[in-house]
Amino acid sequence: MNKKMMVEALYRFINQRSGIDYRNYAGGDWKASREAFNGDYRPMLKHGRHARQMLRAVELRESVTAEMLVEASHAFCGRLQFVEKDGKVAVDYTTGQYFPTEYRKAACAVLAQALWDYWRPDCKTGDEIAKQARREFGRGIAADWFN
Repeated sequence: MNKKMMVEALYRFINQRSGIDYRNYAGGDWKASREAFNGDYRPMLKHGRHARQMLRAVELRESVTAEMLVEASHAFCGRLQFVEKDGKVAVDYTTGQYFPTEYRKAACAVLAQALWDYWRPDCKTGDEIAKQARREFGRGIAADWFN
């Protein structure tokens, strides 16, 4: 496995359709149903944006290696793994509760761990790593994934 193939697999994984179905949220009260649906849907979209930004940062850094990505894949309880299938690298994800609400969150956790490991030699404390993430990605991503 090489980093380029792993990054491409992560892009495919993050960009896939979620499969979220409004009918799973439908109940007697349409307002409550809509609020429940949006309560899952909005964070899923946010995690997709965060994952794409962090993946781009990982992709551009030559010193983030394939080995670092494999090691980081143990984040999020090890449910996201890189596997080789038919000569291609794919992401294998084991669902915890509901795939649409967690698959991009898992990608974010893995990418944040890879970036954390990348910054660790230069930043001596977790606060310094959080500051670096804030400089690179802004407060939103830093607060969600680097605190």
